[in-house]
Amino acid sequence: MPIRRLPPETVNRIAAGEVVERPASAVKELVENALDAGALKIAVEADGGGLSRILIADDGSGMGPDDLSLAVERHATSKLAPQADGSWDLLNISTMGFRGEALPSIGSVARLSIASRPKGAADAHAILVEGGATGQPGPAAFPGPHGARVEVRDLFYATPARLKFMKSERAEQMAITEEVKRQAMAHEATGFTLDLDGRRVLRLPAEPPGPEGRLNRLAAVLGRDFQDNALEIDQEREGVRLSGFAGLPTYNRGNAAHQYLFVNGRPVRDRLLQGALRAAYADYLARDRHPAAALYLELDPTLVDVNVHPAKAEVRFRDPALVRGLIIGALRHALAGAGHRASTTVAGAALAGFRPGGGGGYGGYRPPPPATGFSAWQQGGWQPAQTGNLPGLNDVSARVEPGGFAEALAGFDPEVLERTPQPGVLDPVDFPLGAARAQVHETYIVAQTRDGMVIVDQHAAHERLVYERMKAEMAAGGVARQTLLLPEVIDLDPAEAERVCARADELAALGLVIEPFGPGAVLVRETPALLGETNAAGLIRDIADDLAENGQALALKERLEEVCSTMACHGSVRAGRRLTGAEMNALLREMEATPHSGQCNHGRPTYVELRLADIERLFGRR
Repeated sequence: MPIRRLPPETVNRIAAGEVVERPASAVKELVENALDAGALKIAVEADGGGLSRILIADDGSGMGPDDLSLAVERHATSKLAPQADGSWDLLNISTMGFRGEALPSIGSVARLSIASRPKGAADAHAILVEGGATGQPGPAAFPGPHGARVEVRDLFYATPARLKFMKSERAEQMAITEEVKRQAMAHEATGFTLDLDGRRVLRLPAEPPGPEGRLNRLAAVLGRDFQDNALEIDQEREGVRLSGFAGLPTYNRGNAAHQYLFVNGRPVRDRLLQGALRAAYADYLARDRHPAAALYLELDPTLVDVNVHPAKAEVRFRDPALVRGLIIGALRHALAGAGHRASTTVAGAALAGFRPGGGGGYGGYRPPPPATGFSAWQQGGWQPAQTGNLPGLNDVSARVEPGGFAEALAGFDPEVLERTPQPGVLDPVDFPLGAARAQVHETYIVAQTRDGMVIVDQHAAHERLVYERMKAEMAAGGVARQTLLLPEVIDLDPAEAERVCARADELAALGLVIEPFGPGAVLVRETPALLGETNAAGLIRDIADDLAENGQALALKERLEEVCSTMACHGSVRAGRRLTGAEMNALLREMEATPHSGQCNHGRPTYVELRLADIERLFGRR
């Protein structure tokens, strides 16, 4: 069979299949061109799901007639320049685009027109590309002083077979909206508008550069609840800087759709982010719940390869372990620094439930974050003393302790008693979680603070306290192991076996002792005692899958944490257990001294904090 040289039109259509997968892909490429041109305002319009018409208008630097002719040629770009020695560096990419494929690819499968006026020029020009046939630039009208207007009509008309693979108009509109949102989150200093079929969907004014402006942009895209429940991230390690915002554990979602990663201003999709978030939030969320986060990585362009795929949606890091460790470490640091702060949507949902016609969902009334109280005290630097165990709370019987106040305190840790309010010593409402006033339905503790009230789920709260204590004991004494009577040999793919054996030291610290057993096999000698009788083969295969996908042995850690969580749940004070005033106050004091006590091991809140002003509004007193 003879080898043939393909004509340029066919080459462009083949490239269009990779670069322009759907209308949202065309929007992405055109918006990135506008950003590279320095645009501060970008308007996007789409009709018929983007298949009938797409318009991108910007106020960037613009192009003259000569540049217009080159812009629609394949592999012609203004974003790469030869070095002094004449070579072209594809590893030091500082722009969004660089391949020079987007415009000719779009022009080969649609009717493409570009009108532009460069800065300082008196005249504007336009060029038309229709199904790969390119016209000559000519004078054109242009509304602004400079910039470009790129219009794409009848997308894929030149490749009608491709139209059969398009989704519904509604699905294409949602994809375009999501793409514009991603670009807007990555570039808060640029204003964006989006119109779909003549209806204004997004209007995002430019925000000042920096964390405050970025958070305002994220709030406009992800919702005000995200802003109220966001933790700021700002860490740097070995020249790689991570910034952005992550949601509190109690502000979680049912899927990973609200997890965003931006690398040097480029929205990317990378499994590294999902695995790192899963590891960082492992102690706070159930496996079917997902955190919300928008993280921004800034690093030397030579340390990341953006030329992995023509769509530029994937990147490859030179040191993925460094990036993964930075994300996990920064998130854990932020979560630890959040103290006992709970999601504001919890209080908002509680207040909405009290209102006539109010539901229990989080979409109702949302009060602003409290200016004082537990969260503000913690953020202001109040650090309670560390306390010991609460043996009185480990008793799960439903009996009522006899005796008075002093007798009820018998057996409690002395340090706990120091923080337990006693008559004439300290006004108990001045504690962050206040003073216990009542127990409702033998399940919920009602406490009074200086400016409001706190409702505590006694079982969820004590479950977190026991769990944190068990983790500390396990870390101090190591994970107990049990030796298998007959070591088990597990057959794996040679690459999987090599990955698992390379982490033998890390797994041994978690109680799993393995060693290589020839090519493609692993010998298991000891397993964690906490797991009891376990399926060693299934555990090893899960670890191999985790290492391939996330670079971490999350399966073993999660199983150990799940066992600890179950043990903590069964060893905690139960709902229905009647507590004395001293026990309730001691529980509140230990919550104040324990990190992460704002949520239980499954991400549910352990307490709801209501401001007095908000309660008064419910009764029309304000």
